[in-house]
Amino acid sequence: MKHAFVTGASGFLGTNLVEQLCADGWQVTAMHRHTTDTRRLRSMGVALVEGYLEDPDSLRTAIPKNVDVLFHIAANTSLWRGGNAQQWRDNVTGSANIARVAREKNVGRLIVTSSIAAYGYHSEIITENSEKRADNPHHHYLYTKKRGELAVQREIALGLDAVFLNPCAIVGKYDTHNWAQTFFLIDQGQLPGVPPGYGSFCHAGAVARAHIDAVEKGRCGENYILAGTDASFLEFFGKIAELRHKPVPKRTSPAFVIHSVAWCSDLWSRVSRREPVITPQKATLVTGQVVASSAKAERELDYQSGVALETMLCECHDWLVQQKLLEPK
Repeated sequence: MKHAFVTGASGFLGTNLVEQLCADGWQVTAMHRHTTDTRRLRSMGVALVEGYLEDPDSLRTAIPKNVDVLFHIAANTSLWRGGNAQQWRDNVTGSANIARVAREKNVGRLIVTSSIAAYGYHSEIITENSEKRADNPHHHYLYTKKRGELAVQREIALGLDAVFLNPCAIVGKYDTHNWAQTFFLIDQGQLPGVPPGYGSFCHAGAVARAHIDAVEKGRCGENYILAGTDASFLEFFGKIAELRHKPVPKRTSPAFVIHSVAWCSDLWSRVSRREPVITPQKATLVTGQVVASSAKAERELDYQSGVALETMLCECHDWLVQQKLLEPK
């Protein structure tokens, strides 16, 4: 029986991964903070340990001996400048700590969940050979994901065996804080407008399976982009509106309007100290193009990129209804 240690196991992607690991017969140890709701993980039969990415000693205590694989999924995906300091601790300091302790404890392999964000913004299709342009600290999430990779690369140079996976926009069950928020906004009639952007959307279950396949098939130090179905946000939001039996948007809002709302909301957040629905960082993301190729992951990891957008959204919707987070329609 293989033994996996998972950070971020209670999150959206982490829960999908743990579910598949348990189904495959793995022994799973999941790290969590003391404030984490662990009921779903307990129901899956995983071992639970408390640990903190910013505290290397807690990691040394939490990570058991003879771990075959450490899946480092935990990440701070905030797109609001008010969370920048914590985001640096989570994404950069945390990645450096987990990689160093994994090397010290002779973990068999480290699988790092990075992001397409590490490549920054490109007008063309992003591949693993594309330049990593995430060097503007104003786009702090992107900035920290690139630097988190660099921190792990330094440990690879010292002997750590690690592989990087770079998912695009993940859609599927167990999501409450990411694209699932769009369901809530459309359902409540609070969507501020449809942005004119375009992106690659990938299925949570397929991304989780690629993590497991990377254990045996991934090459040390390599990046593997996990993309999928390319769609405009008009199409993406329209399909959600159809699922909720809401009016389907017919046109997008001009990019300058989205950015103007974002900057006004950001100014107000400096007074309220609360994260707004739309921030300048989110506005840049949803008014631009983030389209990538999964060819390398398909070829080397047998990644299944062909899940239809409707399938992903229906899975997310049905789970939200099952959890009574959305009313049935």
